[in-house]
Amino acid sequence: MGKVTGFKEHDRLSAPYRDPLERLTDFDEIYTDHDSDRLATQASRCMDCGVPFCQSPDINPLNARSGCPIHNLIPEWNDLVYTGQWEDALHRLHKTNNFPEFTGRVCPAPCEGSCVLGINSPAVTIKNIEMAIIDRGFLEGWVKPNPPSSRTQKHVAIVGSGPAGLAAAAQLNSAGHQITVYEREDRIGGLLMYGIPNMKLDKKEVVNRRVELLRQEGIEFIVNADVGDGTNGTVAVSDIASQTDALLLTTGATVPRDLKIPGRELNGVHFAMDYLTANTKSLLNSDLQDNQYINAEGKDVIVIGGGDTGTDCLGTSLRHRCNSLTNFELFPSPPSK
Repeated sequence: MGKVTGFKEHDRLSAPYRDPLERLTDFDEIYTDHDSDRLATQASRCMDCGVPFCQSPDINPLNARSGCPIHNLIPEWNDLVYTGQWEDALHRLHKTNNFPEFTGRVCPAPCEGSCVLGINSPAVTIKNIEMAIIDRGFLEGWVKPNPPSSRTQKHVAIVGSGPAGLAAAAQLNSAGHQITVYEREDRIGGLLMYGIPNMKLDKKEVVNRRVELLRQEGIEFIVNADVGDGTNGTVAVSDIASQTDALLLTTGATVPRDLKIPGRELNGVHFAMDYLTANTKSLLNSDLQDNQYINAEGKDVIVIGGGDTGTDCLGTSLRHRCNSLTNFELFPSPPSK
């Protein structure tokens, strides 16, 4: 523990987002540059708890679903950031996390909800620190391709290139197996590419950067490969299985929840993922110049649902310059404090 009284001396100070009126004019990421001094101060607030509930969902007797689901060694890299040992912090972060540049941006941070300091004070800014560690790692050139030194001669096929598929590919490739990833979309990333808007997770600078790193480590990616029974243009799963030693299915849930209610059949009623996917595709293909997306410009928009996907639709509609925007949420308003 670098500073015994850090949590007593310093208040929580989260990294600011870009100015709302500025960021609403584009689909660039909403985050600002990292401030190393501020982050070191925030890292000093970590208490070196006897039982760090932040780093595991398995050890909190009050809420078994809280804490980091991948067991990040949070107190360790907090201390390393406080003492200025950023490269060592990156090594500790990569011990448990294949893609901290993704989680540091879009994870809901259950670690902060489990932070012991949060019992009577605002929690440590864990998510900000995690994102800063990996971003500095790429900036300094510390993150490099690390292909396995030898191969097992085993071939594993993975269907789906979302977070689960990419993590599985990275782990199995590091063990020396030859990995082929099949993706039915035209770009690698699954949810990371088309399920999360660009303003929260940049595709060219963040997602593609990691995919290229995995490719340099020896992983093969095949796009436009819809794996199925071999009919209607699909790639037969039986053919893939017969040519490999193991087949791993890491597909996401792409069937939306429909509402069988009066008016559902009317024009202008869309599923969220259709809206978000088309927008990101058009953004990447033509900077929205091809008009191959559902445009909310000048329209009165209603979004049903206030979770992550709902707020993604809100942010996208605002950037389209909608006329008005109304959000319906099942739960009551959160408390003001």
